[in-house]
Amino acid sequence: MTRTAVVTGGTAGVGRATVRELAAAGYDVAVLARGQAGLDGAAADVKGAGQRAMLIVCDVADADAVERAAHQVEEGLGEIDLWVNVAFVGTLAFFWDTTVEEFRRVTEVTYFGQVHGTRAALARMRPRDRGVVINVGSAMADRSIPLQAAYCGAKHAIKGFTESVITELAHEQSGVRVCTIQLPGLNTPQFTWNLERVDGHPRPVAPVWQPEVAARAIRFLAEHPRRNMWVGLATVYTILGERLAPKLVDFYLARYGVAGQQTSADLPRRGSNLDEPCDAEVDAGAHGPFDDEAWTRDPQTWASVHRRALLGTMAATVLSGTLLLVGVRGRGRKREGLRR
Repeated sequence: MTRTAVVTGGTAGVGRATVRELAAAGYDVAVLARGQAGLDGAAADVKGAGQRAMLIVCDVADADAVERAAHQVEEGLGEIDLWVNVAFVGTLAFFWDTTVEEFRRVTEVTYFGQVHGTRAALARMRPRDRGVVINVGSAMADRSIPLQAAYCGAKHAIKGFTESVITELAHEQSGVRVCTIQLPGLNTPQFTWNLERVDGHPRPVAPVWQPEVAARAIRFLAEHPRRNMWVGLATVYTILGERLAPKLVDFYLARYGVAGQQTSADLPRRGSNLDEPCDAEVDAGAHGPFDDEAWTRDPQTWASVHRRALLGTMAATVLSGTLLLVGVRGRGRKREGLRR
């Protein structure tokens, strides 16, 4: 049976890689985004995998537009089984160099876009008592960094909002699952069209992963929903570092965080996509300009996907060790008794 997925921000970066991953896994995919060239490219990817595509020009900051898009998807592709909220816009600038209007726009797209998507999805999934919503977050949902106050604030908000909705669904014993997934620095076109007011060219915080790593994790989460999933070793040490030694992380980021998000390399600059899409005429695809350093595999994701087997192996190892220790001590007591 063919399933139907909606991916917001599905024209570039993680969203685009997710569209490809889901289509390859047998989903018909509706893509909600603003850039026509990116939408056309995503449609070609879906059709190339033998699935149906639906393209909807939509600004996710507009709640009514997202609701209309959801209605259109169910009319054209069928009942929505999976909704993935990826769309966002970002800045690379100090807070005091970011205008009120720019800060609000980042929040409306990055945070309220996920609120609107979740609302539209739940309006259809709750009466059917099935379906999965995935809200794509970041390690910055737990640990904020310099130059990205608006984005970090939005990701923190997504985490808090999603956790609240999870408890409300549990209260009514719903079969609908809402999940979050926290991502590391990724090689996406984001860094060629962020609003930026820094001397260097924007870059992801190292180490960097390819967007396909995140896309594979999103597909796994869609098929094996859980409350939260971490992708990337950097996500693990960022979140745990914040929990264990926040002042030390403050010190490190104050010293290295600004320079660590810039490069002197001469890379493409497509302008800011805050108000207008940067892939309206040229399809940007999934990858940014950092292929030479981006990892294609992630042991953390592998461990998360195989956590039951790993826990079982660990439990068996502990049990075997305990039994061996008990046996050794028992034999020792027996020999001691014979000597007496």
